[in-house]
Amino acid sequence: MNATPRIAMVKRATKETDVAISLTLDGAGETRIATGIGFFDHMLALLCRHALFDVMIEAKGDREVDDHHTVEDVGICFGQALAQALGDKRGIARYGSLCLPMDEALAQVALDLSGRPCLVWCCDLPAGKVGGFDICLGSEFFRALCNHAGICLHASLLSGIDPHHCLEAIFKAVGRALRIAVAIDPRENGVPSSKGIL
Repeated sequence: MNATPRIAMVKRATKETDVAISLTLDGAGETRIATGIGFFDHMLALLCRHALFDVMIEAKGDREVDDHHTVEDVGICFGQALAQALGDKRGIARYGSLCLPMDEALAQVALDLSGRPCLVWCCDLPAGKVGGFDICLGSEFFRALCNHAGICLHASLLSGIDPHHCLEAIFKAVGRALRIAVAIDPRENGVPSSKGIL
């Protein structure tokens, strides 16, 4: 484990949202999350639990319009906090991948903390809502996360019927893949790149 704590705090206030996040990478998966969107809170808590990140998120948004701004801005802040906590990425594993089942749903995730944002979203989900959460906002969260953390993320839904199970499998798989990628590799003395920088 790094001698320096890998922690970050990010605040973002706009005319649409007010978001504050604190993140500890080397945590125990403890969370306190309040975005006003219950299902989204649940998904974020699952991601952090499986990543073993300690996270506190407070978000208020113009939900009288819809939930898009809140979800996207939480993704922006989460990505910024992750990038800040990773610092120069010295010693990290960098890559993480996982195939994760959730009942009938099966999600496959592979990611690279490359500094080059890219989201490949191969998840055929129906239009509609789960517990008041717009299903299409799942990809919006991950796009914002990738863009602001510099993550290349490929997410594929290999099977699934229940949208709750499908989204849960994806969020958990991303959490597990992040847990692998941010881990300190005792054999890696520098930045895991032939360029010497990520």
